[in-house]
Amino acid sequence: MKHFAIIILTCCISVVHAQEKSLFAKIDVDTLIFRKMSIRALYHEPNKIWYAADNGRFGFVDIAANNIYEKRITFDSLKPEFRSMAGTKDFVYVLSITNPALLYQIDKKTNKSKLVYSERHPKVFYDSMKFWNEKEGIALGDPTDDCFSVLITRDGGTNWQKLPCDSFPKLSDGEAAFAASNTNIVIQGDTCWMVSGGKKARIFYSPDKGRNWHVHDTPITQGHQMSGIYTADFYDENIGYVAGGNYDEPENNIGNKALTMDGGKTWQLVSDDAGFGYASCIQYVPGSNGKELACVGATGLWYSADGGISWEKWRDDKSLYVIVFADEKTAYAAGKDKLIRIRFKK
Repeated sequence: MKHFAIIILTCCISVVHAQEKSLFAKIDVDTLIFRKMSIRALYHEPNKIWYAADNGRFGFVDIAANNIYEKRITFDSLKPEFRSMAGTKDFVYVLSITNPALLYQIDKKTNKSKLVYSERHPKVFYDSMKFWNEKEGIALGDPTDDCFSVLITRDGGTNWQKLPCDSFPKLSDGEAAFAASNTNIVIQGDTCWMVSGGKKARIFYSPDKGRNWHVHDTPITQGHQMSGIYTADFYDENIGYVAGGNYDEPENNIGNKALTMDGGKTWQLVSDDAGFGYASCIQYVPGSNGKELACVGATGLWYSADGGISWEKWRDDKSLYVIVFADEKTAYAAGKDKLIRIRFKK
């Protein structure tokens, strides 16, 4: 059955490749923020793009009013570094990476922040956060024991509980996650995928909002501390893409991109020894039937019109860490010292 699944996946990839065509002629770029900061997480809502940054900073750009709102949070004398961000109808959440881990709830109406979870441990390091719906959300962190640190909320973010290790697959020695762009958690419906790197590069899959978990191997480069999957996206519950590579070898484009057509059970390396090198963030273009993707990372902004089989460099900007789409023609990207809007033109 395993060999049969690989044959089916290869055939599907061949069909996608046969339908390749360039869908956009050019891009226009507007700079919304340009000042010294590091942004690794974005959250979009109509006419507003939220960002999470270093030195305790978070904020948003009001697109319609062309205004920037920013706030700083300090905890004792610490200025937390926020690399995870997610939102519901009434609140936005930011989560810091290192000890102590700090998760804040931000009221969208008042912009007031409230600490709703904290964790002290020498190994604590949180990587990403997403919501299934208005009540249920999940956050992912590196292991403090022998499993991922996974936080779950079932009440809209007011209370968060850490899953016990006996409810989650154990990690291999040296396996962890990367806080590159808040995209090593992906949610579609009730389904959740989380990705790992380091000594292993695997997919952790839950079909029921984090209550039960399964794990699948991938062929992504692995075995070194800074290698593995850094980013993932799923167009629907079947079509998905993972990317990454080796952070210490940013130009290396071998074994750093893989495609699934069966919800993450099996994966096929694609665009091997071609396209981008180390990838920080990969995203499907909305409404593209899984044909179009964009990627940012160490070798610039890249675009694919054939499901990620081949890639075209669109912008030689190596300072971008994260990209999110507002619609099929508009994306926001951020990274070192900037937040930009990208408009794709026919």
